[in-house]
Amino acid sequence: MMKDFIKLKDKNNIVTIEKGELISFKVDGSEYIHQKGSKGWRKSDDEMFPIIGPVSKNNFRVHTKKGDAIQDQHGLLREMDYVLISSDEKTAKFSKKYVKNTKLINSKYPEKSTEGKLFWPFDFAFEKHFSLENNTLKIDFIITAEAGMPFMLGYHPAFLLSNSGTDTLVANGKKITLKEIYEVGHNAFPVLNIDKIILENSDRNHLEISTTNFNNFMLWTEVDNMLCIEPISQYTSYTDEKFSEENMRISSGKEEFSITIKVL
Repeated sequence: MMKDFIKLKDKNNIVTIEKGELISFKVDGSEYIHQKGSKGWRKSDDEMFPIIGPVSKNNFRVHTKKGDAIQDQHGLLREMDYVLISSDEKTAKFSKKYVKNTKLINSKYPEKSTEGKLFWPFDFAFEKHFSLENNTLKIDFIITAEAGMPFMLGYHPAFLLSNSGTDTLVANGKKITLKEIYEVGHNAFPVLNIDKIILENSDRNHLEISTTNFNNFMLWTEVDNMLCIEPISQYTSYTDEKFSEENMRISSGKEEFSITIKVL
């Protein structure tokens, strides 16, 4: 049995992981991750795979060369449990493995979806690796799959804000306010063709959030106390939910992505 909670420690930094979910990153006693149970969102992180965004307008179907797959918002990876591969004082590695066409119960059914079961016509293994060092948390994602598999990947962490509405972000030298993010609504605010964002906290140190291979972010919140800063491989609101291989990346067999969260 996997322990429910794993703690990583390095000097004055403590990371807490619950069954593969990042639920706390504390530096010098200050928390930087949204706490589950607080207003805004019931989770503190999630992965969006093999698709990003809602699929209701597309009748919950995604077209692939192996036929149509049934998916719900942000894919089906969220319906699977992580298995711990290994952990030590500063690292933890988790995985999820999926066998093609396995039907998974959709937790959004029936309240928010018409589809009771989800499936994907490709095998894949999805790994999530945490490493902590010098005020910096790095999370690597490794996707091993059949070459030619279409996919999208997004990471959905929620960061703790001051609850004052005054926190801001900087991307490509431009400021982004919470008011601008609110106005975009459920589509999320796109910040494209960029691999680094600074979160300027008004009540504690700033955060530098940098990525590899995602190349885009989207920003979402409806409250002043948290903000989701989400690295994404594609911004899907531009596709009008027409999910098919033409709007997705194609796997070479093994893909690697990462996000680095650094306290400044």
